[in-house]
Amino acid sequence: MRLLTVFAHPFQTKYPSAVMNAFHTPLVEAGYDVDILDLHQEGFDPRFTEDDHAHFWGGPVPPEIAAAHQRVNAADRLAFVFPVYWWGMPALMKGWIERVFTQGWAYKFGDGVEDRGKGAKSSLLGNKPTVLIGIAGSKQPTYEKYGYDVAMRTQIDVGTFAYCGIADVESHLIFDVEGDHNADKRDAGLSQVREVATAFIAPKRVPRDAKAEHLHRTVA
Repeated sequence: MRLLTVFAHPFQTKYPSAVMNAFHTPLVEAGYDVDILDLHQEGFDPRFTEDDHAHFWGGPVPPEIAAAHQRVNAADRLAFVFPVYWWGMPALMKGWIERVFTQGWAYKFGDGVEDRGKGAKSSLLGNKPTVLIGIAGSKQPTYEKYGYDVAMRTQIDVGTFAYCGIADVESHLIFDVEGDHNADKRDAGLSQVREVATAFIAPKRVPRDAKAEHLHRTVA
């Protein structure tokens, strides 16, 4: 089994990296092959280019995007580990999704460019189990008071992943970890993600349906 982790933080020696490593530990112990796509270390350019635009309108896939497609295709499960910036993913990770989740690979309308928007919408990624782990500097009550946690799930879990076919996505936030005075919360966060990882690969894990859960929560 193979896990692809997309990671967005400029340092490999800071807390987000420790979170990623803690998440990987149970998977490695279970025999998973872990592919780390470190967006900073690999120098990924998040800017939507002229080549990306040309591909959207029927041109060839840019080589770096084709390479990313191959890494996603080779994975059985996906993970995204990131610090929360302004109640969402960092621009680098958002740009990776914008460039990599392409028309014709992640989703499509109709059969191609000529009838785009006229035919039925198709989700193409396949329902790979996916976990999102955000490292949040703010407290949990702040997220709940203003609905930031729900807004993130709406935009990311449902609007991005479920839209492209990955309904089996779960989100987790590690709250209030800024500063040395929160060392105990940092330690608890590492324990939290190890538990998340163990549950994520458990044989009896029940697949999630993020869109259905979101709609049920909204109606309720």
